[in-house]
Amino acid sequence: MRRPFSSIALLALAALASAQGQARAQEAKGAPDVPTLKVEKYTLPNGLDVILHEDHTTPVVGVNLWYKVGSKDEKTGRTGFAHLFEHLMFQGSKHHDSEYFGPIEKVGAQINGSTNTDRTNYFETLPSNALELALWLESDRMGFLLPALTQAKLDNQRDVVKNERRQRIDNVPYGQSMEKMLEALYPPGHPYHHSVIGSMADLSAASLDDVSAFFRTYYVPNNASLTLAGDFQPEEAKRLIEKYFGPIPRGPDVAKLAPNVPKLDAPKHLMMTDRVALARAQLSWPTVPVGHPDEAALDVLASVLGQLDKENRLFLALMYDKQLAAGVSAFHPTSALTGVFGVSITARPKNTLDDLVAIADAEIKRLQEQGPTADEVRKAQAGTESGLIIGLQSATRKADFLNANNVNYGDPLAYKAELARLFAVTPADVQRVAKTYLTANRVRLDVNPGAPTVRAPEVAVDRDKQSPVNSPPAVAAATTFDRSVMPKVEGNPTFTPPKVERRKLSNGLELLVAERHGLPIVSMNLVVRGGGVLAPAGKEGLAELAADLMTEGTKTRDTLKLAGELSEIGASLGANGGLEASSLSMTTLTKHQDKALELFTDVLLNPTFPEKELVRLRNQKLAALMRRADSAEGIAGVVFPRLLYGTDHPYGRTDSPKSVRDLSRDDVVAIYKSLFVPNNTALIVVGDITPDAAVEALEKALAGWKSGEAPAHTLPEPPAAKPGIYLVDKPEAAQSVLVVGEVGVPRSTPDYFPLTVMNAILGGQFSSRINLNLREEKGYTYGARSGFDFRLGAGPFQATAPVQTAVTKEALSELHRELTEIAGTRPATEKELTFAKDRLVKGFPARFETNGGVAATLADLFIYGLPADYFATYQPNVEAVNGTDVTRVAKSYVNTGRMAILVVGDRTKVEPALKTLPFAKSIIVLDAEGNPATDAPKPSDEVK
Repeated sequence: MRRPFSSIALLALAALASAQGQARAQEAKGAPDVPTLKVEKYTLPNGLDVILHEDHTTPVVGVNLWYKVGSKDEKTGRTGFAHLFEHLMFQGSKHHDSEYFGPIEKVGAQINGSTNTDRTNYFETLPSNALELALWLESDRMGFLLPALTQAKLDNQRDVVKNERRQRIDNVPYGQSMEKMLEALYPPGHPYHHSVIGSMADLSAASLDDVSAFFRTYYVPNNASLTLAGDFQPEEAKRLIEKYFGPIPRGPDVAKLAPNVPKLDAPKHLMMTDRVALARAQLSWPTVPVGHPDEAALDVLASVLGQLDKENRLFLALMYDKQLAAGVSAFHPTSALTGVFGVSITARPKNTLDDLVAIADAEIKRLQEQGPTADEVRKAQAGTESGLIIGLQSATRKADFLNANNVNYGDPLAYKAELARLFAVTPADVQRVAKTYLTANRVRLDVNPGAPTVRAPEVAVDRDKQSPVNSPPAVAAATTFDRSVMPKVEGNPTFTPPKVERRKLSNGLELLVAERHGLPIVSMNLVVRGGGVLAPAGKEGLAELAADLMTEGTKTRDTLKLAGELSEIGASLGANGGLEASSLSMTTLTKHQDKALELFTDVLLNPTFPEKELVRLRNQKLAALMRRADSAEGIAGVVFPRLLYGTDHPYGRTDSPKSVRDLSRDDVVAIYKSLFVPNNTALIVVGDITPDAAVEALEKALAGWKSGEAPAHTLPEPPAAKPGIYLVDKPEAAQSVLVVGEVGVPRSTPDYFPLTVMNAILGGQFSSRINLNLREEKGYTYGARSGFDFRLGAGPFQATAPVQTAVTKEALSELHRELTEIAGTRPATEKELTFAKDRLVKGFPARFETNGGVAATLADLFIYGLPADYFATYQPNVEAVNGTDVTRVAKSYVNTGRMAILVVGDRTKVEPALKTLPFAKSIIVLDAEGNPATDAPKPSDEVK
């Protein structure tokens, strides 16, 4: 389902306490079983809400700060300010007038921010002994941002936001449809009429006075909520919060906007075209704001209509029975002022949207006339219960979850009442809301293949005609200590890697069990050595298809029966056919683990790979391949491996329409039998279970699984390097995607740790050379990065950046320079080395916050044959890396003379400038599959 709940307002809490509410809950089959988190809430005199939740499982703490300001609070002509401030708040404040990521990333923190219609949040998950540092930084940008805000910072982040728009909206398939839908749903003047990212014309016109007034109004303690979740001592946390946030003065009271549900007096049918392979219809109905009594029933309706795995009504009607659609979904997000019920239908080739929408309408009408079944409602409830509990594993998720409940309902624990309300929903409730809200008056937006619909140019803001800004006066915070002194982070918190008990079952299966009893969750991850690299040439996509088909039916359960039994217990089951490893995984609540294990082993041991399901999945994959070519990033993902490895190496081959069409059931059965043998496999069990209990259950469940001959894992040597500039034309692309790289080294390299540290400095962290240069200094991109893809064989090294079309040449020149200098004239400094090592060492414990994180690290031990003491020695191995090591590996493994350079962008706009680059010996034009373009000069043609 959608995010774990936000469906009950405070008035619902009283209703739930009533006799009528209790009676309804008792009548519902089953009851929610969600743990009550230990939470303390209080409010500082300046109005800041504070929520504390202790959890000492891992030595990390999540710091999460919500400001109750989003795009709904912006005025006409001044849109995009909330999102702009999300960026500006990372640029420094009075007592730390420097980029924010530096000190916090150095201690191993995971940090970011986000903005939506109603709120802006900032969050960091960091070692518990760095809590004071986070509170110092968060409080300084709350109380002292404006003294450090300059025109240069405003201009720079305005460029970054514009790059974000190009990357997330203008340069992606269907990207602009969201804005067109908003304009149709909400009349001019409605707070949700404009998108969160706002108008580029408004941002261009924004002055320092404009943004300063916006900040003084909304970024104040009485309009904020601070949550700490994780490993801290409450009394010490309270002292630090009072020290840093207590002196910040209260700001003006912000009036809460009243709910504002738009009314559609008639249906609207809009059409646009875009450079997409498949047509898509989007249907939207206004519904209710967050906390409305009907929200829970509408959530269930969305699940029944378009979310239950393989059982939802739209999937069965459009993708299973008739196989007319490439994708369908239904969703019901709610916000402070209103909600939207949405349906999205992507057509397969040659199918018309009118026909597909008619089928969807028939399913909606059937729900309105007959209602859902009790089973459908129960499965929706079980899935939400399970999703909520699983989402409570990490400090980051818990802090944000508690903050959301506090801001939306005034109670960080409101989710329990909300869940009870959901479990009280009946089929009659769902039928009623379907009739009430899914009326003929809706917005339908069709996106058809074609030249992109040209948006009307944004009118430049006439500042002389804008109303004056209401700017609250600046009020200085009391100063009782020297805020300019950055808190020191001494040493590392005590961290003991999770104890992993290794057992071997009687059939040779390796078993790794890590106990975690904090939440009633058990995760199983069966990891198999081998995947796509073992598929014969011409059968690319086979490992992925085989894995997908494993969950499509067994000897006693067809695909729908299997999906239904999983939904009954809210368990998730998935299979994956990766490049070098395949897997079968399941996560379930402890109370359902016996049933979950039965389903898990049935899928593992008894898959039937039905021909009917193979045809369906193959058709879906073919549609996905068509969509892949819509995206510049998707094209790069196909072409760049071919440049490095060619098509004779498994690393250079990617699935194609021809290879997928040629896959047969015999192919699928053969690779399954080859890979899935106990002596080629490890089963990783993490969660609320003991090793003895796991062994007992698995010996019985897997008694019939016999060892076999494990497949050979040999790889050919990569071909010789083919340096040069390769260009794929994507007409009218809003950005150019740059990929620069060469064949790297395998995971077994003794230089793994020096390379990891070196790459962190170069492009593996936000505060890397590449990102700070191309994003923060030049404003060319929303983000740039580099990385080694460590594999069993020599995987690729690549640096990537989507950049403005107009600066493609300049951005590539800077990227090339950074790659050249790290291995030559500008080796890593001692400061950079210390920073990168600290980040890696101090951030290591965060990998073990969740069952999934533990399972993923254990899977690496098995796949790559890492030593049993790998967890215990990781941090010392990183700390042992010195400057000589980093310089040596940079010179050895980062060589621009061997690198291929790929540009995916508008050829007419970028090629002339690219030809002037000093390292442009030749420019070879390719098509979207990596073949020479028919209208391009021959590859031998040199640039003059």
